Amino acid sequence: MPLRVAALADPAATPAGHRLAWLAEDGDGNPLGSAFLRVFAKEGQDHLAELRVNVHPAERRGGVGSRLLAEAVAAAREHGRRSVIAPADAGTPGDRFLAAKGFRKVLALTYARLALDELTGEAMRELDAIVDRPHPGYRLVSWHGAVPAELVETFARSRRAMDDMPMDDTDHGVVTWDVERVLAAAQAVADRGDLLTTVAVVDESDGSIAGFTELVVPGDGKRDGQHYGTGVLPEHRGHGLGRWMKAESIRLARREHPELSGVVTDTADSNTHMRRINDALGYVPTHKALEYQLDL
Repeated sequence: MPLRVAALADPAATPAGHRLAWLAEDGDGNPLGSAFLRVFAKEGQDHLAELRVNVHPAERRGGVGSRLLAEAVAAAREHGRRSVIAPADAGTPGDRFLAAKGFRKVLALTYARLALDELTGEAMRELDAIVDRPHPGYRLVSWHGAVPAELVETFARSRRAMDDMPMDDTDHGVVTWDVERVLAAAQAVADRGDLLTTVAVVDESDGSIAGFTELVVPGDGKRDGQHYGTGVLPEHRGHGLGRWMKAESIRLARREHPELSGVVTDTADSNTHMRRINDALGYVPTHKALEYQLDL
């Protein structure tokens, strides 16, 4: 079968990086598959690229994926990358393809979902009890969209709470957050029409943010929302702040988006602390995902 792979122009460039794209076609110009390589640019991740390869089911095992992979890996080397990471759901063709092509499995994730539309009055009362329980020296705050100006500096500093998040053997680097990046991330969510809600804990002794959790909801307030980062600074751990914030995030989602079906989270299997929080709050595992890595 004739096979042509063409590089495409991708306008999705940001200060954090840019994407390279390829389209595989047959001799008649019919699309067979595609590949996207995200080349990270920010300090701390400028050694890394993220790969996604998609091949039409009818065209698999015919060399299309291998050809797309070869193009992407060559481009990663040209850009001086040290590692290429690629996600795949466990047990899927993508899982088997990456393993066969020399990628090694470096991280296992469990996806879990909380069905908001099934929360009973008793469950909501339990959430209220968690949120209303005093945490001496701390208070909860929340906001929609970009962080308020009076909190932006301390919120940017609080992002280091994610630096020691369990990533197993992934060569993920350390994401360096500053005010510009914090505001750009919130703007990116708004630009695609989604709604970002952040719940944070403030240390009342100095007004600094001790931890945060983020939830992104579709713009129409329907279907499922997605938890993004949840983290507590090391010096504030051991006080139940993660569970406190996540419970408040759920409660806000239920009250502000009554048509939202559920909220979804993904957690590294090795992150036993956060998995215990999710289990206690009623999240139900749905599937496993894997992160593969190719060392260049």
